[in-house]
Amino acid sequence: MTEPITRTACAARDAADPLAPLRAQFALPEGVNYLDGNSLGVLPAATAARVQQVVTEEWGSGLIRSWNSAGWITLPQRVGDKIGRLVGARPGELVVADSTSVNLFKVLSAATQIARADAPSRTVIVSERSNFPTDLYIAESVAAQHGMTLELLDIDAIPARLGPDVAVLMLTQVNYRSGRLADMAAVTAQAHAAGALMLWDLAHSAGAVPVDLNAANADFAVGCGYKYLNGGPGAPAFCWVHPRHAERFWQPLSGWMGHAAPFVFEPGYRPAPGIARFLCGTPPIIGMSALECGVDTLLAAEPLGGMAALRTKSVALSELFIALVGQRLGGSGLTIHTPLDAAQRGSQVSLGVPSDGSIDGYAVMQALIERGVIGDYRAGDGTPAEPHLLRFGFTPLYTRFVDVFDAVDALAEILARGSWREARFMHKGAVT
Repeated sequence: MTEPITRTACAARDAADPLAPLRAQFALPEGVNYLDGNSLGVLPAATAARVQQVVTEEWGSGLIRSWNSAGWITLPQRVGDKIGRLVGARPGELVVADSTSVNLFKVLSAATQIARADAPSRTVIVSERSNFPTDLYIAESVAAQHGMTLELLDIDAIPARLGPDVAVLMLTQVNYRSGRLADMAAVTAQAHAAGALMLWDLAHSAGAVPVDLNAANADFAVGCGYKYLNGGPGAPAFCWVHPRHAERFWQPLSGWMGHAAPFVFEPGYRPAPGIARFLCGTPPIIGMSALECGVDTLLAAEPLGGMAALRTKSVALSELFIALVGQRLGGSGLTIHTPLDAAQRGSQVSLGVPSDGSIDGYAVMQALIERGVIGDYRAGDGTPAEPHLLRFGFTPLYTRFVDVFDAVDALAEILARGSWREARFMHKGAVT
């Protein structure tokens, strides 16, 4: 019989953790056990002062001169190069701009037109049925604009579907519901073998798992700045295009910042060389400056082993959570909806709620949040395949082993006492 895991043992693991000093980079609220970095990262301690500097000095005193003197004009590329170090992009290949949805529209439009220019018979975009909804909405729009079809499949059915009519395979590397981690290199190779282009959404993988876009020979990628990159709510996103494609297309939002010479102010559009053409409007300087602080918290791990070390701790945290769920929540009705194989798991674990309605997952999460344990809830269709979920994200920069222990301990107590049934936990806010 396996010995019960104790909080003392978890504390000992924290004391021996070489990444533990990185936690000091964050302004963590007292009494909060934050396991929702897969939705919104924690505030870096340096961000408030940096934003204040941008506002009062660069904007307040420098005014318009700061586009040159403070380097505002090159901020999308500078922060992009920093993110590139986390996702296997070379300098000058990745740019920060817009939102994930807008960037997806830009690169998916580019991908479909490139694919169809090479093979007009390729009229299908393929994606996973449980992909993040905004990705599917954008893909639906792009398909309609280009006279194409969007096909949604269960993830395991996709390889067999790839064929001569598929233009683009669009997937999120870590599924937002299940936390399932796709093998980027293997899936990209499958797409290329079928003649399709490969587009990756890195929203739940950039800063969470090691990513190497160039080694995987991917074609396009987009990603989010406010989850594991700790850029703040609504932080700018990023996009990457393999250099072999970057100059084959005018992206559809051909704004002035993507022009070859924005300040020539000529009436006709000439796309900038390379990834710079995927810029559009004026960059949000305050938001990008905050994002840079968030990215710097990850780059601080480079002397300690970088993303490989962060991944090792992430796996250890999620393994601990899974083991504790097995020890403390057996018979509760909750099931693990995330792959048990660490190689197939991102940096989160999702617990499925029984389909018989015996547990209200939303109310359980609200009861946890009242206890100071912040995860989140994602509704499904209630079936065993797509249950309602309690999601817990593990950010190794600041999540401790004792945090994992305390979270499961609180969840076990809430379920045992049935305290989640209290009426105040049933009220749903606009954001769940």
